[in-house]
Amino acid sequence: MAKIGIFYGSTSGITEEIATTIREKLGEEECDLYSMEDDFDEYDQLLEYDYLLLGCSTWGAGDVQNDWRDPLFEMELEKPDFSGKTIALFGAGDQVDHGTEFVSALGKMYNHFKTLGATLVGEFPNEGYSFEYSSALVDDKFVGLPIDEINQSDKTEERIDQWVESIRPIFLDD
Repeated sequence: MAKIGIFYGSTSGITEEIATTIREKLGEEECDLYSMEDDFDEYDQLLEYDYLLLGCSTWGAGDVQNDWRDPLFEMELEKPDFSGKTIALFGAGDQVDHGTEFVSALGKMYNHFKTLGATLVGEFPNEGYSFEYSSALVDDKFVGLPIDEINQSDKTEERIDQWVESIRPIFLDD
């Protein structure tokens, strides 16, 4: 069975907590965990895995978290081949104070890795959220797991459980 690489960028610690929880629920022995700030050197690290879970919070006007900016820019220039890679996205956002771009960084990540040939999985229903706009919506579903720890922390564990169970057959049951 192939190992899963979990790579996350986290400024306030929320996305790190989500990444750690996902790793625990999938099995720590099954997943390698990387902070984009502390453990990431170059995008070739991503290419070492066939299965990737990528975590990114949304900042500003729908921007990706700072630790993802340079790697995404380099990949945009060099166009590495992610064909054969299966990627699921997760991230944090604030649907009340930033409801005009709620988890839009996931939409940017989705488009980026899709362009590079990756297979993206792990869509999540948008029911139970209240926001104006998100570029992370495709066919009325989120392209990954959105967590709003600020306004809906009471739903975080249930959402992570639901999402992990939806991706488990893809990532662990080869």
